[in-house]
Amino acid sequence: MTEEKSHPSKESIEEFLGAFKMASERKRLGLLNRLEERVEELLGLGSTLMSGFDPGVCDWTPGFILQVIHKTDKDFIRNTLNCDNLSWFDSPSDVGFDYSPLQRFLLNESYEDADRFTSSKLRELAGEKAVKRGYVYFSEVDSIPSIDLSTLDKLWVVYSRGKFGFTVQAKILDSLGGRYDKLWPRIGWKKDGIWTRYPKAFNWSIEAPNGHMPLVNQLRGVRLMDALLNHQGFKAKS
Repeated sequence: MTEEKSHPSKESIEEFLGAFKMASERKRLGLLNRLEERVEELLGLGSTLMSGFDPGVCDWTPGFILQVIHKTDKDFIRNTLNCDNLSWFDSPSDVGFDYSPLQRFLLNESYEDADRFTSSKLRELAGEKAVKRGYVYFSEVDSIPSIDLSTLDKLWVVYSRGKFGFTVQAKILDSLGGRYDKLWPRIGWKKDGIWTRYPKAFNWSIEAPNGHMPLVNQLRGVRLMDALLNHQGFKAKS
């Protein structure tokens, strides 16, 4: 009598998503390809796809899922998830700014456009003088509303698998003992003592080094970057 071999059944997409959510960040990063391979099953969940996620939380897992499904079905987020402007994540502003364009750029991995938008908004948030001169002084950073700076940071984090954002740059700096001379080459802003030329020499893709984006004008020196990374809005989170 031949013994029948039992084959474990393939876990349902709901089971896979549940395990994915609960996994460590390192394990989730190792499962990204498997998640992409099951995109049709993700789409099959319809309006319930994002029910287990909170749009107010800074979590890159739902951001990655949104990017995956958007590549396959450009209408799903707008029609099935009822996000007319493709903005699923909460993006509050203390001054009434609309950050939906940034969400769209990041959703589509249009990182250079997202970076330009971020720079523009930082100037607007810093005040009329910063807009006129075309850049922000370090002394103007404290006046930027914490809510808006946190929103900019959150959107970068959630749509980059946790690779980009001001808080990511701050963590890298901290791991380097606060040494900016080590930070610049680590995040790809400087190589062999030479500043990376903007914009063509920068890597505008998810393959860029951690902390590569958003950019801060290096010509303004350490003080501007230091003011941003040590903003009271970020300090309150840590």
